[in-house]
Amino acid sequence: MRPLLCWLGLAVLLGPCLACPSPCSCSTKKNGRLLAECAYKDLQEVPKGLSSNVTILTLSANRIGWLGQGSFAEVPEVQSLWLGYNQIGVVEAGAFSSLVHLKNLDLSHNKIADFPWQDLQNLSGLQILKMNNNRLAGLPWDAFRSLKDLRSLWLNDNELTTLAEGTFDNLPSLSQLQIFNNPFNCSCKVFWLKKWTEKTSVSITKGGSTLCVAPNRLKGRAVTDIPDHHCVAPSVQLTYLSNLDNTVMYNGLTLTLHCSVAGTPLPEIRWKIQTSSHRVEINGPNVARDGNVKQSQERFWVFKNGTMAIPNFRKEDEGIYTCLAVNDVGMRDVSVNVALAGSENPAEDLLQDDPQASNLGERSCYKGDEMDPSGAGEKLVIVYHMPRESKSRSGGLMPQVHLWTLLLALGIVLCC
Repeated sequence: MRPLLCWLGLAVLLGPCLACPSPCSCSTKKNGRLLAECAYKDLQEVPKGLSSNVTILTLSANRIGWLGQGSFAEVPEVQSLWLGYNQIGVVEAGAFSSLVHLKNLDLSHNKIADFPWQDLQNLSGLQILKMNNNRLAGLPWDAFRSLKDLRSLWLNDNELTTLAEGTFDNLPSLSQLQIFNNPFNCSCKVFWLKKWTEKTSVSITKGGSTLCVAPNRLKGRAVTDIPDHHCVAPSVQLTYLSNLDNTVMYNGLTLTLHCSVAGTPLPEIRWKIQTSSHRVEINGPNVARDGNVKQSQERFWVFKNGTMAIPNFRKEDEGIYTCLAVNDVGMRDVSVNVALAGSENPAEDLLQDDPQASNLGERSCYKGDEMDPSGAGEKLVIVYHMPRESKSRSGGLMPQVHLWTLLLALGIVLCC
């Protein structure tokens, strides 16, 4: 009688651990892991009644079309989840975020176009992720940033036309990547991928099948074979233009900076201005063909040819002026720190204080791939002498400004 009671007690204790929905078969593996085998059962949703101790859940080859936030609430200990060959088209945010022990996730051969990438942030132990043969047209650059243990990533046979630079950064354990059979548009936005494959130790399976479908000139060519001359990183040159030495101006100083850029495709020119009182960003020209300037940026005139003019430059306009050249390959910038200084005898005083100072008619700085991007730039000091009053050309009293334009060389090339 006592042995029978012991067996009944043991059954009561183990009963919840071996809970198994009727369509599935459950068993304990030799390593102690609990397997719930629910493949090929014609299931339309994740079955209810699974044991909380399940560590391997197989739901492959069913007709599941939707995964909700609580679909896997009953199996928080699951380590391997196989969902391949279903009809999953909708994945709600939070569907996987609670599966913190997950190591293997197979979502291949489904209909997933949108995925809650934020769910992956909690899956830091994930080692294998299969999302191949879906309908993914894009993914954020930081989709996998928290997956430090990820070894194998399958993204092949989707609808990816491009990948953001940095997509595979911060994956120190990655050893296998599959991205073939995607309709890549081989613009310079994916040129980084060519460079990354040249230096990475990651095995890119069927790399020869990672082909371009656009543009026409590269159609059928491997992404890893994009010609270097089609995509050239920006270079930028910033020039201070002045022929104002020993001349007279009647309406104040107009500071003129000219930004010249090169690269393929031709870079866009952007400006950043940092003064003591405000910061301004100008993304493109703000002077219209009729000469009008956008009211919000009327202090800074930016022309299509890369020239910036600041009329009536004054003390509050002192600061750092940065020109940025941006294209699909990258970005370069160059800065100049501009200040005004008054002196009764400016040239003599300045040269006495700083023997390195020299007269400047036109000076330029340049930055390309070979330059050090950490360069801080030189300081451009515009020194002026302003008598108390002087007659203007129209007969009125106007300030008369005699300009000497000088460059203080601080030992760092003004280039970016």
